[in-house]
Amino acid sequence: MEDQGGFRRWPLYLIHAVLAFVVLLPLAFVGVSSFRPLEDIFKYISPVSWRTFVPAPMDLTVGAYVDLFTERGFGRVLFNTFYTSALEVAGALLIGSLAAYAFAFYEFKGKRLLFAVVLVAFMIPFEVTAIPLYELVQRLGWIDSYAGIVVPGLANGLVIFLYRQFFLDMPKSLHEAARIDGASSAGIYLRIIMPLCKPVTLSAGLMVFVHQWESFMWPLLATRSKAYKVIQVALSDFTTEFGTYWNELFAASIIAMIIPVVAILPLQRFFVMGMTSSGLKE
Repeated sequence: MEDQGGFRRWPLYLIHAVLAFVVLLPLAFVGVSSFRPLEDIFKYISPVSWRTFVPAPMDLTVGAYVDLFTERGFGRVLFNTFYTSALEVAGALLIGSLAAYAFAFYEFKGKRLLFAVVLVAFMIPFEVTAIPLYELVQRLGWIDSYAGIVVPGLANGLVIFLYRQFFLDMPKSLHEAARIDGASSAGIYLRIIMPLCKPVTLSAGLMVFVHQWESFMWPLLATRSKAYKVIQVALSDFTTEFGTYWNELFAASIIAMIIPVVAILPLQRFFVMGMTSSGLKE
């Protein structure tokens, strides 16, 4: 029976293999091309052959990666991206967990309406609010600054939602017993509630990190100088009116892709645990 079940599933395995091949083939070309000189990138692409994806050792070079950091100032770009992502994660988790704590454990007038506003806020496409948000940030004098990049995204509705759903699954008696023992709201939040929220904290933190790392439109609008440029905006610098520096573009794309993957893979178990434990309980 097990053999028959495996035989019946082979079409599914075949479909998965084909999909993996379709997804990984372009990535393999990008990765290999990042180690090739600019003039050799499209040399073996027509017709496609094994040389397209397996270059000769003598053709390999790390020149594109060296040029990124020596001529393009990519070290500053990586610092800006890491710095803004770290600030975004820390701020979003703090604000989101505090707001969710209030929504889950306290009763106040307009609570349901306010939570509905939070839900609607993170469902609205960013393009709808980009211009009003830009005008607000400009009036505050935050254009071309780290504050201008980070602050508008700190109140993340999805983070609030995840924390609230996780808090609702906690026993109410836990909060009430701490209150009876004389613990303050800050003490309950810091010493009792948050230590139990590691899965949802990790999943929400990874989600915010990846979102900020891949953010393009808002950093493009909020910054003007190279001093605050982040990685997704910097990728557009490799295309000029005279041509495209494909090898450097591919090298920068590999770096931009690998770092979130390295962050997610070791923590994927906690990410899934946090997402599944934040149920839709009401």
